[in-house]
Amino acid sequence: MALSTSLSLVSPKLSQQNLTFCTFNNQPSSLNGHIKFNPNLRNSVSKLFITTQNTRFLKFRYVRNQINSMFTGIVEEIGRVKQMGYGEDGGFQLKVVGDIVLKDVNLGDSIAVNGTCLTVTEFDTKASEFTLGIAPETLRKTALMDLEPGSVVNLERALLPSTRMGGHFVQGHVDGTGEIVSLVEEGDSLWVKIKTSPEILRYIVPKGFIAIDGTSLTVVDVFDQELCFNIMLVAYTQQNVVIPLKKVGQKVNLEVDILGKYVERLLSSSGVLDPTKFT
Repeated sequence: MALSTSLSLVSPKLSQQNLTFCTFNNQPSSLNGHIKFNPNLRNSVSKLFITTQNTRFLKFRYVRNQINSMFTGIVEEIGRVKQMGYGEDGGFQLKVVGDIVLKDVNLGDSIAVNGTCLTVTEFDTKASEFTLGIAPETLRKTALMDLEPGSVVNLERALLPSTRMGGHFVQGHVDGTGEIVSLVEEGDSLWVKIKTSPEILRYIVPKGFIAIDGTSLTVVDVFDQELCFNIMLVAYTQQNVVIPLKKVGQKVNLEVDILGKYVERLLSSSGVLDPTKFT
């Protein structure tokens, strides 16, 4: 049985769309519906599929407008992964515990999780938790599959026109991953050296911007022969992002400065630059 209603009853910004409540097993609909997760998930995708019997839930059908969100790369808080796995509709879901990012949240909002722009599909402000949908391509492109219940993640809400720009323009579109190859202390600061692919390294320049797990940072040096670059974290940054909590060998999400891509595209399309020299 399905009941449709105007989304203006839920949020004015969604007034042009429809909300469909689906109930099963002849049970009455309830606003306390939720997606079932596998609490014992580790890294095996084959263990993520869930079957649920004799359950009652609320299904939210939402078609999001294609609006690109922007971020600053200034992490608002460190959240914690509660559950992850396939939901009732077959889509991959990530449930995160957070506080600050839920202060003005709405369904369909964008929140960057370790620098990956994801859409809020469900939230519970009383429990300080929210659910995000993840597409298969996002799982392939990022290090999100390395997460497990209890993992800590960087969280940032999408940029508002009134927000102070403290970092740089970050799209939340991860270009790929890098691997931490060294963590070296110098005083109260921390040197972090990261190895990545040639396709990503070619856009990284000394003193340029880069987003690492969603944190806006300045590149110190680039080591082309080693396919590496490094950054330095001051004491305050170390206390407010997840990078120092990772170990050598772990992956991080990388998003390079979009300006480098635009310049390369313009030069290659005009014949000034031969893109095959960089592959």
